[in-house]
Amino acid sequence: MELTGELETAFNKQVTLEMQASIVYRQLAIDMDVIDLPGIAQWLRAQSEEEIIHCEKFVKHMTDRDAHPTFEAIPAVSSRANTVLEAFEAALAHEKKVSEAIRELYRTAQSAADVDSLPMLYWFISEQVEEESTISEIVGRVKLISDDGPGLLRLDAELGQRVAQVQPAEA
Repeated sequence: MELTGELETAFNKQVTLEMQASIVYRQLAIDMDVIDLPGIAQWLRAQSEEEIIHCEKFVKHMTDRDAHPTFEAIPAVSSRANTVLEAFEAALAHEKKVSEAIRELYRTAQSAADVDSLPMLYWFISEQVEEESTISEIVGRVKLISDDGPGLLRLDAELGQRVAQVQPAEA
């Protein structure tokens, strides 16, 4: 089934949003590098790479269905994180935005009777539940740590062990 019209437009918006998520995470990584937390910055860079993989999954789905993925304008990141809590609260807010966009894309595909998109979109819905849960847990831990230097350094060391995913997970 060819992907056209309103559904193609909706997919293009999601492609752009996934790339925007990558940029948001990259900026947050820079912000954490600036305050000398390289492990947290590494975690955020790995997340940025994962968002590019998500973007590519949408692009592949579109090209497999004779659609032409295009990026819309990606707005500049308007805020900077001066603390770990600010960084992860910004990440969580953006993940919630992405989650809602994917749910809306799923509803659009359902109403268009586009059964070919539903399995992939369901995978993304599950992925977003995991993303929000992971970041929410980190936010909770950061709130427990507060400004405790040794606690932040332990969290920095722990999160710094994350390695960027180089292959897209199968949907």
